[in-house]
Amino acid sequence: MTENSITPTITITDAAAARIRDLLARRGRPSAGIRLGTRTQGCSGLSYAVDYVDEPRPDDQVIEDKGVRLYIDRASLAYIAGSEMDYVEDKFTSGFTFNNPNETGRCGCGESFTV
Repeated sequence: MTENSITPTITITDAAAARIRDLLARRGRPSAGIRLGTRTQGCSGLSYAVDYVDEPRPDDQVIEDKGVRLYIDRASLAYIAGSEMDYVEDKFTSGFTFNNPNETGRCGCGESFTV
């Protein structure tokens, strides 16, 4: 574990870990990992944000699980602690999904949530 590593407060399913590894391999340049966070957006207030990490930030919390590294800013960690990150692919949709015990509501389209 790295200096800012914490005991995993977010779990990653095997499917999500496989997808993250695939995305990092296909990116075409080295990455430290994936950033998971929240941003103010949508009709319910918050949405999940997933992006590549080129340079970790000093205040990042690092979660290493199933061979992948997630970087989470401290502000977002308060909203997503205890969550499970999954990757779902079916006939009509594909993408990361989150089972977040902190959510108190979701918008009708499922793009944003409230805590």
